[in-house]
Amino acid sequence: MVIKSLKLKNYRNYDLLDLKFDPKTNILYGDNAQGKTNILEALYLSGTTKSHRGTKDRDVIQFGYDESHIETIIEKRNIDFQIDMHLKKNSPKGIAIDKVPIRRAGELFGIVHFVFFSPEDLNIIKEGPAGRRRFIDLELSQLDKIYLNNLSNYNRIINQRNSLLKDIYGQRNLIETLDIWDMQLAEYGKKILERRKQFIKQVNDIIADIHYKLTGGKERITLTYESSLGNITFETALSKYRERDLRMKSTTVGPHRDDICFTTDAGLDILYLMHPCNTLLICIYCMSVLYVKYLVNRKSVIDKLIQPCACYDRLYIIDTIQ
Repeated sequence: MVIKSLKLKNYRNYDLLDLKFDPKTNILYGDNAQGKTNILEALYLSGTTKSHRGTKDRDVIQFGYDESHIETIIEKRNIDFQIDMHLKKNSPKGIAIDKVPIRRAGELFGIVHFVFFSPEDLNIIKEGPAGRRRFIDLELSQLDKIYLNNLSNYNRIINQRNSLLKDIYGQRNLIETLDIWDMQLAEYGKKILERRKQFIKQVNDIIADIHYKLTGGKERITLTYESSLGNITFETALSKYRERDLRMKSTTVGPHRDDICFTTDAGLDILYLMHPCNTLLICIYCMSVLYVKYLVNRKSVIDKLIQPCACYDRLYIIDTIQ
């Protein structure tokens, strides 16, 4: 896959922008606050429908205008695709592929694959389990449409079950309907757990070697998937913790409560040590690049991660993304 061009209209600090990319590695450089990250954000948005900053559509529209437009041309297997995205202040975004509107954002996944790392990605380490779950979900959703569908259904059912738990507080007769939602939740939840664990297994060899090289052979790290279910089945957990869920008015077990643990070969948990964040982020970024290369041989996007790194780390990153 090659990103060939990007056009922006009324997007953040750009009135109009028409940018052509080299088919190989591209580097954007310039003074601070000139819009380099905005370009990368627009590319990421056109491939995932979301900003890496977590901002809403209306926040990227230039002041004084009601909508913004992004046009991205990519080449995939010698075929050009045009992705158009219309961002609006007071209505949902409009997305078209080759000028044909799509009904669901999920239809866009699979056409473009991005590995995007920026200063905000320190949240993977510092924000807690939610940031790490978001990372793994986005990584898998871009590469696996079945996972995206299962995750979408799981989140929908979680919201409906949580709403029911709140209603049961005032209407105890509704408790009988929980079994129906539990059955559906377990069906999709087990599929998500299985795919996440498969992902962790696939990337473990990759990230262990990367960390070993970056630390000069001092240590390797291992990723472990920590499930909130423990050693019991999803169905058993939902039954076991039902009373707690009723008290909390929320579903307290499942993939939406899980975490990823980073441990050294000495068995120490990196996230609870004074471990260099940059080194761990570089490992995660390079792991993502190599994993995507392994599966689909795509390119990646990096923003401001190289700047604070040591010279050896910079060379390793550049060598990885080639």
